[in-house]
Amino acid sequence: MHTQLPYAAPLIRQLKHTSGTYSLKRRDLFAASLAAGMMGVARRGWSAAPDGTAPQAAAALGRTALHGTIPRLVPIRAHADQIMDIKVCLRPFRPAGPRMDVEHVAGKTVVHNYGHGGSGWSLSWGAAYLAVGHAAATLERRVAVIGCGIIGLTSALTALRAGLDVTIYTRDLLPHTPSMRASGSWTPDSRIALSAQASPNFARTWEQMARYSLQTYRDDLGLPGNPIDFRDNYTLSDTPLDAADHAPAPTDPGKGTFATTGAPQSSAEFASYAGLIADVTPAPELLAGADNPFPVAYARRTPLMIYNFGAYAHLLLSEFHQAGGRIVIREFHSPADLADLPERVVINCPGYAAREWWNDKSLIPIRGQTSWLPPQPDAPYALDYKGVAMISKSDGVMISGYDQNGLGLMDGVGNISERPDRAEAQKAIAVVEDLFARFQPRNG
Repeated sequence: MHTQLPYAAPLIRQLKHTSGTYSLKRRDLFAASLAAGMMGVARRGWSAAPDGTAPQAAAALGRTALHGTIPRLVPIRAHADQIMDIKVCLRPFRPAGPRMDVEHVAGKTVVHNYGHGGSGWSLSWGAAYLAVGHAAATLERRVAVIGCGIIGLTSALTALRAGLDVTIYTRDLLPHTPSMRASGSWTPDSRIALSAQASPNFARTWEQMARYSLQTYRDDLGLPGNPIDFRDNYTLSDTPLDAADHAPAPTDPGKGTFATTGAPQSSAEFASYAGLIADVTPAPELLAGADNPFPVAYARRTPLMIYNFGAYAHLLLSEFHQAGGRIVIREFHSPADLADLPERVVINCPGYAAREWWNDKSLIPIRGQTSWLPPQPDAPYALDYKGVAMISKSDGVMISGYDQNGLGLMDGVGNISERPDRAEAQKAIAVVEDLFARFQPRNG
């Protein structure tokens, strides 16, 4: 299931037809398609503000949901004594954005693909497309991929789809990697970079990754098991849902910034790029009067793309093996360990482990914890309230307290603890439990 970009058709027409088959060097294919993609971005008839805010028309949109379109919502059974699992992940954040350059180490051409912060799942296919483009430019047929998290596995699959011979070297398979400890929803610019530290060109690179990923995920909608799915996400508040009310507080000169301290000090330092893809991002709808079934004054509904981990992991690993990919269980401790690999091209996707194994001290951990309750298939929706996110998925009801301490995007930054915190889990679940204790469905 290879995703063909909208600019692929004119590219294919340029191919030289020889004896009934097309011939084109992989290096030329990727170079041409990448260039065409960048021109496609430049030609679009809309633009975003330099700071990544939504286009003016989208920002002004305040549509109210049509009466009767809110389905009858079954209450979520959120109780601390129902906890099945508590997972902790360290998001691999780099202030300058993901590392995606190429270097030569231990006789290998190493293509880096790590450091995507809280956007690894969302940007995985687009990041893989760029990384495989660099690998294909070497004209080497055999490629090694380090790591089998979501970034590593999508890089390996993209390489296989490009006709390369791929071996993954990893300590763990996808179901046991830190990727599977995430919340699992579309968050393409979640702590992806700091505005001042990202390069001037990064916004365009981010947009290309986001658009390519979104298009690729569409190919997996409607498959058995719903590996990729959508949920109505209800954002709830006791105060008006005005973006200005929830904008990050300005930087505090007394605390400094990343530039002066070596660590971010304010949510306002984080880059925001969502406005660059506002034309393909479903807009929210306000719920008014009796159409708001929640015991809060303000609510809005937005379609949210989610990843059902079990089904999606099975889908990706099955395709990888069916396409002839190989997996070797192996640990690496320093770049010198690459020397004895038979492949001369390596796509390096270690996630946060790059801080030690590649000695990349620019990586900053951002701790995130999710609690998992039994699946509730009769309540397929998501919500966000008082700094707590809930998503009812096929593999369980996920509840995460992402900002219960008023820290905003600074929540978890620099926290390296991977130990589950049950008190934190109970506090987040209590928010959802209290909400539904006051919940009176009004729609049928």
